[in-house]
Amino acid sequence: MADPKPLIIRVAVPSPLRRTFDYLVPDSLAASAPQRGCRVAVPFGKREVIGLVIECPQSSDFALEKLKPISAVIDPQPLLPESLFKLFIWAANYYQHPIGDALFSTLPVLLRNGSELPEIKIANWRATTLGKGLGPDSLKRSPRQKALMDELLEQPQITQEQLLETHSRAALKQLREKGLIELVLQKPEPVDLDNLLKEQPLQLHQSQQKAMDAIEIHGFNSWLLDGITGSGKTEIYLQAIEKILRYGRQALILIPEISLTPQTEKRFRDRFAVPLVTLHSGLTDKARLDAWARAKSGDAQIILGTRSAIFTPLKDPGLIILDEEHDQSYKQQEGFRYSARDLAVIRAKQENIPIILGSATPSLESINNCNKQRYQHLILDTRAGNASQPSWKVIDLKTENVECGIASSTLIAIKEAVSKKQQVLVFLNRRGFAPTLLCHQCGWVAECRSCDARLTVHRGRGRLICHHCNYQQRTVHQCPSCQSRELIAAGEGTERSEAWLQKAFPDIPVLRVDRDSTRNKGAMQKVFDTANSGEPCILVGTQMLAKGHHFANITLVVVLDADSGLFSADFRGHERMGQLLVQVAGRSGRGAIAGKVLLQTHQPEHPLLQLLIDRGYSDYAKLLLDQRQLTQLPPFNQMAIIRAESNNPNQAEMFLRAARSLAETISPPSPSLGYLGPLPALMEKRAGRFRFLLQLSGQRRRDIQQLLSTLCPQLERIPEARQVRWAIDVDPQEL
Repeated sequence: MADPKPLIIRVAVPSPLRRTFDYLVPDSLAASAPQRGCRVAVPFGKREVIGLVIECPQSSDFALEKLKPISAVIDPQPLLPESLFKLFIWAANYYQHPIGDALFSTLPVLLRNGSELPEIKIANWRATTLGKGLGPDSLKRSPRQKALMDELLEQPQITQEQLLETHSRAALKQLREKGLIELVLQKPEPVDLDNLLKEQPLQLHQSQQKAMDAIEIHGFNSWLLDGITGSGKTEIYLQAIEKILRYGRQALILIPEISLTPQTEKRFRDRFAVPLVTLHSGLTDKARLDAWARAKSGDAQIILGTRSAIFTPLKDPGLIILDEEHDQSYKQQEGFRYSARDLAVIRAKQENIPIILGSATPSLESINNCNKQRYQHLILDTRAGNASQPSWKVIDLKTENVECGIASSTLIAIKEAVSKKQQVLVFLNRRGFAPTLLCHQCGWVAECRSCDARLTVHRGRGRLICHHCNYQQRTVHQCPSCQSRELIAAGEGTERSEAWLQKAFPDIPVLRVDRDSTRNKGAMQKVFDTANSGEPCILVGTQMLAKGHHFANITLVVVLDADSGLFSADFRGHERMGQLLVQVAGRSGRGAIAGKVLLQTHQPEHPLLQLLIDRGYSDYAKLLLDQRQLTQLPPFNQMAIIRAESNNPNQAEMFLRAARSLAETISPPSPSLGYLGPLPALMEKRAGRFRFLLQLSGQRRRDIQQLLSTLCPQLERIPEARQVRWAIDVDPQEL
């Protein structure tokens, strides 16, 4: 009798190596032989790592005696459904990234480390009998505990994840120690379809209803929901989600920023009585794994997350929604450089489910896809309720007295708004106190020692900080070059604008919203609470305030520096400038009072600004598309970039010269395939490393993919590859 054929599995491991590895399944594990998509423990070099089974081939290119046996099988069943596994494989190949690193970089940390999937139980907090008997003044000396207790008394039980969005673990612990609340672990209950809604859907206006009627929830289709700010895109999302929930299916909603999570989650929880989980980098490892497992099991019907949530397994996917689809945050800029927007469309097609891409300022790529009838274009051209579009006014800074970046006529407009008990948003996309610290005597400038960038003054923290590598030092009070004490904080940041406005309006709350002011838990919620109170206030913030947020009482938006995007070296600069200005302007006039936008600029006559203000984003985008077509830039040409960085600039450049030579040998330059570089990156030195790039552009995506597939294995073998850090960036969003 012939010996049984050895069982071989092909495994991807978390490694920068662009290959998989063959292993043997020993007889002791043959009964639980792993399937494609299962995790296994395998020897790798001198250590043991967790790998993922890619396939079970009949044979190996290596001699059987050279194959090592696996150590353990972790998953009895595949960790990932087959459709999602195929998406991973497709993405790793398309973005030319090592498959093992791609697979493991998007898994929850605990799964990467070999943890088992947790049993699905919901942690609910509820008031004890003692807690229910508390008098109204029992916790008045502990306001945080009281606020938490009041919430639990209003609702019979609340999940831990919901409570931790707005309350601290310390408050939970203290109330538990007092015997006032208790944690109960329960298995999830089936969704009651008869009581799916907590509140009734809103009445749709005409353009909303037209869009809603067009959306078909069965089978694959891509819709671009192109709605002006305040037109009610979220209500379309909610009603589309309701349809698929009634079929017992799941909805995956992607948003670009963590800061948008609380507001979006609240809208969904207020509408639906179904389990909802969030997935983003701000969660603990355990919380992220629990949410991931609940999505995989089907316990969570609504999954809300940022970029990486596109790789979340779903038991019964029914709909993908990608809000603010134009946002560049959807493109991963380090490591596995995927686009969540583009992968969302691919996943929807593979799952045979619909996808809705929503934005008030769609990307030129999505508009072009509509023009080519790849997407269906749904337009919302009316604001919801009685709200109207805001009016624009250009403030010519050359003719104004300006103090701390605020023109005299702008100050008058702010005073008028707050005197009428209205709210104001002041937009400046620069955090910190001032972008530059310089010496009045000799001209010395505080610069980052690791980047081609100046240090930003953060007066509140007493620090000089590089916003590119996070290098920090104490603020200096004496010039290190000439010893002068005449140091000037030049320019304006949000911190300086906040301080000046607080001085100008001592009786009005001035709230700063940027990455510095919102780093503490619950800080963003406090801003929302103040803004939603209806009382007059002034919000000062960066682009964190520009997208997705609904402030019903803001009537005046002030853009302090409209010129920053006019002269960008990046060919996408004008597109992003238009999107940012329209988005921030759209925060104004969402209530009954008409909104105003004041645009401060030194270039009031600039044709792009005039076009954007006079004719709107649609005509603005059409002009930019025409320019892109004339210059053969994306989306009318395909692009990929080979990036290299090193402590030695010569090494990075030499590697890319060798890369270009190899590439031209594989595919010689032609009218349909071109090369540019090596060139220094727009910021050549960052975090102590010198960065260069080689740009590949072609008329057909297939040509670039074929070239890169052949080129990448050869790049790994050239001597210079060992001296630099290099990466492939397909469909780059930054130069």
